[in-house]
Amino acid sequence: MPGMLDAVVIGAGPNGLTAAVELARRGLSVEVFEAHGTVGGGARTEELTLPGFRHDPCSAVHPLAVGSPAFAAMPLERYGLQWLHPDLPLAHPFPDGSAAVLSRSVGETAMSFGPRDAGAYRRLVTPFLGKWNAIAADFLRTQWDGLPRDPVGFARFGLTAAQPVALLNRRFRDEKARGLFAGLAAHVIAPTTSLGTGGAALLFALAAHANGWPVPRGGSQAIPDALTGLLRAHGGVVHTDFEVKRLDDLPPARAYVFDTSPTDLARIAGLGNAYRNVRYGAGVFKIDYALSGPVPWTSPQARRAGTVHIGPTSGEIHTALRAAVDGRDPSVPFLITSQPTLTDPSRAPQGKHTFWAYGHVPHGWEGDATDVMERQLERFAPGFRDLVLARAVAGPPQLARRNANYVGGDIGTGSAAGLRLIIRPKLARVPYTTAHPAVFLCSQATPPGPGVHGMSGHHAAKFVWRRLRAAR
Repeated sequence: MPGMLDAVVIGAGPNGLTAAVELARRGLSVEVFEAHGTVGGGARTEELTLPGFRHDPCSAVHPLAVGSPAFAAMPLERYGLQWLHPDLPLAHPFPDGSAAVLSRSVGETAMSFGPRDAGAYRRLVTPFLGKWNAIAADFLRTQWDGLPRDPVGFARFGLTAAQPVALLNRRFRDEKARGLFAGLAAHVIAPTTSLGTGGAALLFALAAHANGWPVPRGGSQAIPDALTGLLRAHGGVVHTDFEVKRLDDLPPARAYVFDTSPTDLARIAGLGNAYRNVRYGAGVFKIDYALSGPVPWTSPQARRAGTVHIGPTSGEIHTALRAAVDGRDPSVPFLITSQPTLTDPSRAPQGKHTFWAYGHVPHGWEGDATDVMERQLERFAPGFRDLVLARAVAGPPQLARRNANYVGGDIGTGSAAGLRLIIRPKLARVPYTTAHPAVFLCSQATPPGPGVHGMSGHHAAKFVWRRLRAAR
């Protein structure tokens, strides 16, 4: 049919842009439609507080992006993407000023746990060192999509990955290692007793040893900007400020690929209750800060780290996550924080800093967690509030308005508790396809799930390509 496109992508987040690039590189005609004024989805950079302070409204630190098999196959550096590494990827401080750390060095990481757990950590990670490429390829995918690249390594890693982090932590005797691993697992926003959380924690640890936890120069916006540049180089077109309410709003195409929530896909594509059983997870409450100076952590290690987790114990972390999942107001939240200007001073005026922190809250929560979060920060960084020049506060309703994929403030676009970390958005051999033969889903609601890695878009594009090729 004259004028018919090969593929239309709805949503210009990292997964939508990755899918578009993958299809355009194969010679297909591709156009992307984005409701927001800029591309990026959860990987944007904006002046949220004061002029000259560039904040990442959602994702800021990118251990899975720098190690993504999809991004590794793309020349994104030609389009402006440059990775900057902090002195330490992660610090997990304790009230006495000490800290566990996740370093690019296995030895430094192990020794931070203390002599009783250093050996246990080495034994845990040693079988997987130097195997990041195989691990990432095998686990950042749908697990039943063919044979793994490294079957022996897959089985060995899988036996550990299936465990709840609460069970994995029994390998350790002291709280430093246990707290750090619980904090790593908390990135999937599920209780520490949930299946698969041990694997998430181990994957983040191995990512640090293999590639670090870097930030993009200039902000997370550099990732979608680079993908957009590559897409345009292959003839793709991007439309912004274009809200899609139904398929008829879009030009004719052989395939429609949605980087949206499953419920938005069903509404736009007219699929009725196709995703009525999708369960969205707990929300987050996020604060972006403009600071007059660096965060005054009592821990020297925290002053060197790009990411700082505030728990501190595995028990406190579990309690905070459990409360959010069960719908209870936060009291002593677990905080994930990022201080990008330690690594990239260009994001703030000279001598000033940007900083963000988020804690977990119930789905759709409408309260204000500013005070409880700042009391937790002051516990580890006395005098923090004295440095605040401005703050931008966003609870679940505000996050959902910023990004429609964050239903109820769920930044993972679907619960990751239990088997939902693997079976998403619902049980299906090919989770990227839908009941409509020309409609596909490529967002982080599909495997391998949350994170700026583009792998959901990568795998969805493979199925779109196969479907279109078979139909020729």
